[in-house]
Order: sequence, then structure tokens, then C-alpha cells
Amino acid sequence: MLELRPCCECCGTDLPPASQEARICSYECTFCAACADGVLRGHCPNCGGELVRRPIRPAERLLKHPASTVRKVKTMGCTAG
Repeated sequence: MLELRPCCECCGTDLPPASQEARICSYECTFCAACADGVLRGHCPNCGGELVRRPIRPAERLLKHPASTVRKVKTMGCTAG
């Protein structure tokens, strides 16, 4: 089950569960589209994996399987790996 993390790890931008701007790697590291497409150039700075659009969980399923509320933001932001 995807965690659906609440924000970009680089800049802290909020990424609610229905956001089409969320990008993730296979480890669920989460970034906004601006960071993913910009400084990260489509690759996760943590594992080097590809960043793809995070799927959207239907609202009725969020009741049973809510999104994470744990914010993970890099204190120094991100740089391309």
C-alpha cells in the first residue's frame, strides 16, 4: 500500500492525496513535479531511480487507507544526484 506522503522532500510543497503534481520513485520518495522535472531531472536523489506520477487513490478508499501525515523534507533541499 502506497504511503501517499504529504509533501515534496525537496521544497516542502504540499502534495495532497489527489495531487497530479506528486512524483515518486519505487521506494516512495516523494517530490513535486517542479523539483522532479527541474533540479532532479526525473531521478530520485536518494536511490537514483526514475520518478513517475504518483497514482491517485479514490476518495472512498482513503477512508479505510488514509494518506500519511509524516512530512519528510531535506533540510538543505535537493540537488541532482
